[in-house]
Amino acid sequence: MAKRTAEPAIPSTMMAAVIDRHGGPSVFKLREMPTPEPKPDQVLIEIHTAGVGSWDAEMRAGDFSPSGQRRFPRILGVDGSGTVVAKGNGVRRFAIGDRVWAYDFENAGFYAQYVVVDADNAGRVPGRMPLRSAGAAAVTGLTALQGVVDSAEIRRGETVLVFGATGAVGTLAVQFAKWRGASVIATATGRKATTLVRTLGARKAIDARARDAAEQLASAAPDGVDVVLAFAGGGELERLLYLLPRGARLVYPNGVEPKPRKRAGMRIRAYDAEVGASEFAKLARATVASRLDVPIDGTYPLSQAGNAHRRLKKGVLGRLVLGVRRG
Repeated sequence: MAKRTAEPAIPSTMMAAVIDRHGGPSVFKLREMPTPEPKPDQVLIEIHTAGVGSWDAEMRAGDFSPSGQRRFPRILGVDGSGTVVAKGNGVRRFAIGDRVWAYDFENAGFYAQYVVVDADNAGRVPGRMPLRSAGAAAVTGLTALQGVVDSAEIRRGETVLVFGATGAVGTLAVQFAKWRGASVIATATGRKATTLVRTLGARKAIDARARDAAEQLASAAPDGVDVVLAFAGGGELERLLYLLPRGARLVYPNGVEPKPRKRAGMRIRAYDAEVGASEFAKLARATVASRLDVPIDGTYPLSQAGNAHRRLKKGVLGRLVLGVRRG
């Protein structure tokens, strides 16, 4: 069993947003649960902020379940931020009191006051980054950065279309692509969304839902688009892909539905966000270098996890979070 430190004091129980069955947002119940204990290679994190995503809603509804989340009661949430308050005796990378962000898809459990994760699934939060921002940007930051850098390999001077630019991943991808020296075109519907993506660094914004969306893209990129980062799918995306020249690259994370159709002359790559010590270190460096702004469209207390999930259906600019701890 892992050795706990004398300070800070860790309660034997914690509050968590729990589900006892699959269903709609009303299945969440705030309940007292045992505080988890870290194994030798794990850290115990006192949660400050937990991210809320569409994938959480799919788990809640029972559309799919990661391998470690098949039994009830269940605590959802795959990422967040907080402070290390205990660690296993095999953990050397962290000290008690370190501010961290973490991502664990297989063993979700961030909708709680405490969570345990493997040490490799966490990283130190950059010094000036608020924990609230870090809690909203763990999985989304990894997904955005790895799409821009590793999968699309965006280079300075390229023209990049970010489709789904106002979402939790897209808002970060716009900034990382701009940081890489790309000329960014972002999809956005409505004045508020358009203002947001322009503020984040997009050179142009187009409304993919408009009838003249193709004409808007052709006007914004008269020399063509080199890369499409797709964080949403569907007919609006497919209509724009017809304009891409041969050799253009299309990159999207697995989970985008419907999947983009293959086209002759287009290089298509799907990817999964990888997590690990080096990945979090890269994210921290990119966050500082790009001066990353993490848009948060709503913060809910742990007791209102159901309301946060209801809000997901209404359209979100950036990300929603649960504010678990004040300060």
